[in-house]
Amino acid sequence: MSTISIHARRALGLLVVVALATLSLSVFNPAPALAQSGVTGYASMNGGTTGGAGGPSTTVSSASAFTSAVAGSNAKIVRVSGTIALSGMVNVGSNTSIIGNSGATLTGGGLNFDSDRNVIVQNLRFNNWNDDAINVQDESTNLWFDNNTFGTGYDGALDIKRGSDYITVSWNRFNGTDKTMLLGHSDSNGGQDIGHLRVSYHHNWFNGTNQRTPRVRFGSTVHVYSNYYVNIGAYCVATTENAGVLFEGNYLENANDAVHIGEGSSDPGRILSRNNHLVGTSTPQSSGSVSGVPYGYSLDTPSNVKSIVTASAGAS
Repeated sequence: MSTISIHARRALGLLVVVALATLSLSVFNPAPALAQSGVTGYASMNGGTTGGAGGPSTTVSSASAFTSAVAGSNAKIVRVSGTIALSGMVNVGSNTSIIGNSGATLTGGGLNFDSDRNVIVQNLRFNNWNDDAINVQDESTNLWFDNNTFGTGYDGALDIKRGSDYITVSWNRFNGTDKTMLLGHSDSNGGQDIGHLRVSYHHNWFNGTNQRTPRVRFGSTVHVYSNYYVNIGAYCVATTENAGVLFEGNYLENANDAVHIGEGSSDPGRILSRNNHLVGTSTPQSSGSVSGVPYGYSLDTPSNVKSIVTASAGAS
């Protein structure tokens, strides 16, 4: 990915949102400024991820309206305005785009994806969730989580499990989260997870997080590239239960214990760590062989990743 100015990146993102959503936008309700021009990584495969493109658009500002708007499998675009206090996990249906207006926030609860397909979540802030901020499970496929900001909450910020597949997590900011991102929930779930859990994590900003960015079971090849890690507590990436992780082109600053091979009671996985830019960080481990990814991509110059990511990651 070439390095261009934040203004150019956000302009590209705006054009894509307009094209996908087929919305008639006015100056009074502008589309959010997003960091990139389209989905890349695993979510671009398996037929692609278009969310609610072509469906009707609605703007919501209450929990009841939001819960109703995101339900069902018909194509739809749900725009979030202001702060919405949720009382728990809200089930999101297939073929949905959830796009936050500037400053849009979900608090108190989170989003649940259960056997869903083709969903985009962009430009939202998540705070004080009482379970997970985002939970993806039961073979949900083709999901894209992009340009969101996560504060802190009870459990995981963005957990993916139970055979879910073809997912991209990009340009998000995680501020001080502990159990940030689980990929594969249990050592005993290999029968469902092996051959799935294909996720791309790129251009995310892990800002003072503690662990699980991500913690991987079974998935192969999980692609973790061009992320910025700073002031990390326990570790960055854990590979377990024979997972295969490609960890490349990241910028790690004060993240000394970057890679765990095995974690807790989980057996070790495999990881190839290469071309990472290190500041106050020892060389991340590699172990075993890891296959390449089945899609095209280009890495930013690793020493430039910090400036690129901090300029554009997170919600507006």
